[in-house]
Amino acid sequence: MSNEENQVDVTVRDTWSTQMGFILACVGSAVGMGNIWLFPTRVSLYGGGTFILPYIFFVVVIGYTGVFGEMGLGRANKRGPIGSFGNAMKYRGKDEKVGRALGFIPTTASLLLAIGYTVVVGWMLKYTFGAFTGATLAPNNIDEFGAAFGAMAAPYGNTVWVLITMALSIFIMNAGVSKGIEKLNKFMMPLFYVLFIALAIYISTLPGASDGYRYIFTFDPKGLTDPIVWIFALGQAFFSLSIGGSGTVIYGSYLKDDEDVLFSAKMVAIFDTSAALLAAFVIIPAMATTGSQLSQGGPGLLFIHLPNLFKNMPGGTLVNIAFFLACTFAVMTSIVNLYETPIAALQDEFKFSRTKATIIIGVLGTVAALIIQGLVGEWMDIVSIYINPIGATIAAIMFYWVFGTEYAKNELQKGREKEIGGWFKPMTKYVFVGVTVVVYVAGVVLGGIG
Repeated sequence: MSNEENQVDVTVRDTWSTQMGFILACVGSAVGMGNIWLFPTRVSLYGGGTFILPYIFFVVVIGYTGVFGEMGLGRANKRGPIGSFGNAMKYRGKDEKVGRALGFIPTTASLLLAIGYTVVVGWMLKYTFGAFTGATLAPNNIDEFGAAFGAMAAPYGNTVWVLITMALSIFIMNAGVSKGIEKLNKFMMPLFYVLFIALAIYISTLPGASDGYRYIFTFDPKGLTDPIVWIFALGQAFFSLSIGGSGTVIYGSYLKDDEDVLFSAKMVAIFDTSAALLAAFVIIPAMATTGSQLSQGGPGLLFIHLPNLFKNMPGGTLVNIAFFLACTFAVMTSIVNLYETPIAALQDEFKFSRTKATIIIGVLGTVAALIIQGLVGEWMDIVSIYINPIGATIAAIMFYWVFGTEYAKNELQKGREKEIGGWFKPMTKYVFVGVTVVVYVAGVVLGGIG
């Protein structure tokens, strides 16, 4: 059966009102806790600029292969991963059901990540509210800050804020793509950058901050011979750019054909990298003002060590408010992306209304998030190590191997004046697909790299 006889099924659906709205939404999905609580830590642990150089290298490679690939896959099919993977198999005259079944892997991963992220967003909302009331900085020393976070992160320790998180998410998601997700990102992402730039400028004026900048710009060529530096730089770039065969695919499905996907992918990579660097320029010099070296990332950095630092910093109350408010913007724009994939799947595959799909996923997400409050770290590790990279690999294979590089190239050429060069096939079909396999294997062996 010829390819012409197996043209993919596409359906008219909601679209972004502007290309910038789409770019900001994708940036919002990418900018999250990986940029804020993980990137500065890895910069600190792996040699400052010695880590940043391979990180930027991988951002370029993945941005110009994986990010625009997932955008293009979604736009070509006007579907999320389930419909897109099914259409790929149909295009080749194969069993569509196999592709659709595979599409449930990244869709499920997105839902599971969203559930875990709901707990994290609940933490962030509580600390942001506490930044305004004074509760966040109320503890007197590092032990008390740790105890306060431990009580919140315990089973059912933050139920009210989890419920508030889900209520906000459901409200935004039910408004739709252009009227809900796009408006949220147009408002929150610019403010995120403004707040972090302001924080970076203020921190730079404090005594001792220069030691932090000196370390950030340290470069040791010998450090580049360490495979671990490259592996963790790869993991940081891969997960930071929100590669996983789900969120970027579904956002791409709402994109018009006359938009330049390669340009959008480039802008997402630039803004995401800028966010990570801004976080490093805030957190590492801030730690240096007390003579401390950043050695612990994750929730402990954000909810224990930084509040303790802000409490004893000149202007710490305002710094604390600006920091947690900016972090709230980052996590809210990320969580709506994670929930959009399963919500859209119910709409596309089961013909549910937007409201019905949102309520079903909202109820499921609420119940699960409440239950996993005490073990969210393990939950997120399992999904990010064992499930999410598989979705990225399948999406890449579907677009670049099953549909084929000629099909993919033609789709990505839409809306673009400059012709895509001969680099396209080797970089996408071989390099990027290989990268997704390396990310999966390295993650399993090392217990996570992103």
